[in-house]
Amino acid sequence: MIRFLTLLVVLLVSSTASWTLAADKRPNIILIMVDDMGFSDLGCYGGEIRTPNIDRLASEGVRFSRFYNSSRCCPTRASLMTGLHPHRTGIGHMTNPPPPKESWHDAGPDYPSYRGVLNRRCVTLAEMLGPAGYATFIAGKWHLGFDRQEYWPLQRGFERFYGCLSGATRYFHPVEPRHMTSDNTYRVEAVSTTDRPFYTTDAFTDHAIRFIRDEQAGEARPFFLYLAYTAPHWPHQAHEEDIARYRGTYMEGWDVIRQRRYEKQIALGLIDPAWELSPRPENVPAWSTLRSKKQKELDLRMAVYAAMIDRIDQNIGKLLEALESTDLAENTLILFLSDNGACAEGPPLGRGAISPLEKRNEQHANNYGAAWAHVSSTPFRLYKHYTHEGGAATTFFMRWPARIAPQEEWYDSPAQVIDIVPTLLEVAGAEYPRTAHGNAIPPLRGVSLTPAFDGRKVGRTAPMFSEHEDNAFVVDGDWKLVGRGVSTHDGPRADRWELYDLSRDRTELHDLSTEHPDRVQRMADRWLQWAREDGVYPKPERKSFPKK
Repeated sequence: MIRFLTLLVVLLVSSTASWTLAADKRPNIILIMVDDMGFSDLGCYGGEIRTPNIDRLASEGVRFSRFYNSSRCCPTRASLMTGLHPHRTGIGHMTNPPPPKESWHDAGPDYPSYRGVLNRRCVTLAEMLGPAGYATFIAGKWHLGFDRQEYWPLQRGFERFYGCLSGATRYFHPVEPRHMTSDNTYRVEAVSTTDRPFYTTDAFTDHAIRFIRDEQAGEARPFFLYLAYTAPHWPHQAHEEDIARYRGTYMEGWDVIRQRRYEKQIALGLIDPAWELSPRPENVPAWSTLRSKKQKELDLRMAVYAAMIDRIDQNIGKLLEALESTDLAENTLILFLSDNGACAEGPPLGRGAISPLEKRNEQHANNYGAAWAHVSSTPFRLYKHYTHEGGAATTFFMRWPARIAPQEEWYDSPAQVIDIVPTLLEVAGAEYPRTAHGNAIPPLRGVSLTPAFDGRKVGRTAPMFSEHEDNAFVVDGDWKLVGRGVSTHDGPRADRWELYDLSRDRTELHDLSTEHPDRVQRMADRWLQWAREDGVYPKPERKSFPKK
């Protein structure tokens, strides 16, 4: 009997030790999302903006050339957090803004996909990874529910939070109701974490590092950090020393800068030289037609935008140093992406004051306009809101030194944001629940991206779909069916579908829909089937929503 008990104890200890060892080998996970950044802005994706830290991380992992978001900030965030298309989560259009417009994007109970808040028929990554033994942190932008505390991060699985609940805030001087929140403490003072004035990008990073260090000093569980920068979303505001690096850089004008980025993308192997550079939009004038004073203003607008991305890179460098100083970098999986394409909202030459700096830093929505957003979208056309490549294609890479060897070639198998949850569940050894919050949870449509760790194709067997603001796509291999104003409330407008062979024309300049009507019909039918299953329909009339 004594021998039996001794053996049982040994087996239990051995089993516990094995589980702990396996758990210890699971990676820490850092999911970095930037806001309104275009496809070509990073140095490693063709840009002239200085991003050495991001470029390094990308070069040490696997870089995707064909990765898709959901074309807008909060729909992408809803998919990123849940692994579901945004309509399934209640954010088929937008998240409700702060009071007094807290029901602004709520279409009512007849339209459950358009309630403007993350519903309880889905689970967040924090709600999945927490039960698997992960510490769960978020620093930055939430934008999945504002006006009730039950919608906030700590009520959706996260243990720590510092950032803004709303979709945008001023960088130096956040004000009511778009101020900073700490955990469940609403409206905290914006205190600088550096020797410079308070700046959101700096503060988000420093609080994220603090969360990690606090965990290492305590239980030292593997951690999941969602680092969601608001930059470079409007208002466009940056440290003056960062802006100074770029003043004068853009005096050559958007056509010259865009051509240079296009040529760099070809040299990097990111794009095929057979893909034509999309032309300048009709509402953007030639640079040479502008007066010198206007050119200097527009140079400054782009310089401020570039400085915001430069500051992101500096902070990612700071984060990486913190990981390396605590021996965490080797076994930390870092993922990086943007929530949508470049933002062209407002007048084409920019909105709001960009100078003097005191006035700039008090703005709530100043930006750089379609003229520079078109540069950010190089080589594509269109922007945020749209499902064409300029609105939906994003930079994306994964870096995990303990598992992913640096890959010289671009990973060109198509993937999209709903694939991230299956990937993280697999590497974390976590499960996706069938029920939660008293509700059945829809199954995941995405596929794990872990084959990409070794340069292999993912196991996708179905097309990829998207819909936002009546814009839609279905991607099936190299073929893409896409349309503007196509997915109206009373059903798809067949005459608005465009068809492209992305292997030959990823810049979407040669519509083949009239040459392949049967393919258009098949793909449109598949899209409509998906739209009905995932809640695009029933859909309210667009007049139910405020205009952009």
